[in-house]
Amino acid sequence: MIIERIKEEPFITVGRVADRLGFPCFVVGGYVRDIFLERHSKDMDFVSVGPESGIAVARGVAREFGKGTRVNVFRTYGTAQVSRKGMDLEFVAARRESYNRDSRNPIVETGTLDDDISRRDFTINAMAISVNADSFGELVDRFDGLSDLKKGIIRTPLDPEITFSDDPLRMMRAIRFATQLEFRIFPETLDAITRNAERIKIITVERIATELNKIMASPRPSIGWKLLAHTGLLHYILPELDAMRGVEVIHGRGHKDNFEHTMLVLDRVAAASDNLWLRWAALLHDIAKPVTKRWVEGTGWTFHNHNFIGAKMVKNIFLRLKLPLGEPMRYVRKMVELHMRPIALVEECVTDSAIRRLITDASDDIDDLMTLCRADITSRNPEKVRTHLRNFDAVIGKMEDVNERDHLRNFQPPVDGQEIMDTFGLPPSQPVGEIKAAIKEAVLDGVIPNEHEAARVFMLELGQRMGLTPVAGATGQNDGGAQDM
Repeated sequence: MIIERIKEEPFITVGRVADRLGFPCFVVGGYVRDIFLERHSKDMDFVSVGPESGIAVARGVAREFGKGTRVNVFRTYGTAQVSRKGMDLEFVAARRESYNRDSRNPIVETGTLDDDISRRDFTINAMAISVNADSFGELVDRFDGLSDLKKGIIRTPLDPEITFSDDPLRMMRAIRFATQLEFRIFPETLDAITRNAERIKIITVERIATELNKIMASPRPSIGWKLLAHTGLLHYILPELDAMRGVEVIHGRGHKDNFEHTMLVLDRVAAASDNLWLRWAALLHDIAKPVTKRWVEGTGWTFHNHNFIGAKMVKNIFLRLKLPLGEPMRYVRKMVELHMRPIALVEECVTDSAIRRLITDASDDIDDLMTLCRADITSRNPEKVRTHLRNFDAVIGKMEDVNERDHLRNFQPPVDGQEIMDTFGLPPSQPVGEIKAAIKEAVLDGVIPNEHEAARVFMLELGQRMGLTPVAGATGQNDGGAQDM
């Protein structure tokens, strides 16, 4: 398997250049791991042994590749990157590292291959394969990474207490790998994460967000979020979600565990969609339940307006995690705010007006909203779930009928503000907005069809009631002009 994966470019060229320069050279890390997982990987990391050897090999490889090859040298870190035809090759000289407690930036010294391998985060990433001609394809596996890979274990090569204290981002990476690969974290390693959870505070929010998005992009994101909760990291990263854990009981009545419910909804959405931001909407859809939770005698537990309050919380969460504040944030906020609407329609008498308003409010995101809402139907009673889903299908059918008839997606009133101003000779003003809003309401309530002529007639009648007079020639009627006598 190894030889088959590396008996081609760029490994042949890298090995030839390293041999010519007299440096032992190895492909290491994720590329080696992915060979045994039988996964494709286009990014390759090479370690060569000897001072400045990484930069020297990189430059030699770039010369061999010739035209169209870029090489970037980072002399401060002793690394270089070669880019060619969509491939990125990273080169570094073998090194050993030491850390100051208040920083994850290491003090770097020249080291041996063993030094370099042992500083890596996990045993499954601490394997190396030689590309030198005399040992081409030989596996170096000092920490039984291949065995851990076969057993599905995430474990640190050295003492995990030191590993995570030195670089706390590795705690996030452990959980991310466990989520992506659906591996379990070795008990000693997991305990060390728990003991060092507070150390995550020295890591930049941007790096944490990158790991969170990789967790969210995994087939079952709940694995990662549950591990974040179990280890205490969630308390520092997203305390609003951490507050959703557990069940409170009064007079023998408890609400559902909203964290566990959210995990179920998140995995269901992930199974139905690769949309990263829809997955974030699933994670945050009930985020306001802890702050809206109330016990009402005679009623039980209530979470009134949690969708509206949750929508208001989304921007602050995105700000704190430095997630994009443009369209992604607005999309998530809209999904959180609207997620109760389709379910409410299931439980009520469905009117065309309510359907129209939902379609126009959700616009092009209506299908995503329905995916989220279907995932949100959870119960331990299978018959109750089946009943809700049947009713939900009826609502979807009604939506399709109404939308086909009224053409409401990306809805804009059939008469716009400019036409209102031209008709009545008005400047931009409150009456223009009132007329436009009234036309929209009339369409949504089914008073008039979603057609220009009907909307124009409605506008003229409304203007007359408001005491407005159309300017000459703006009534939309043709008198045919003067006739000869």
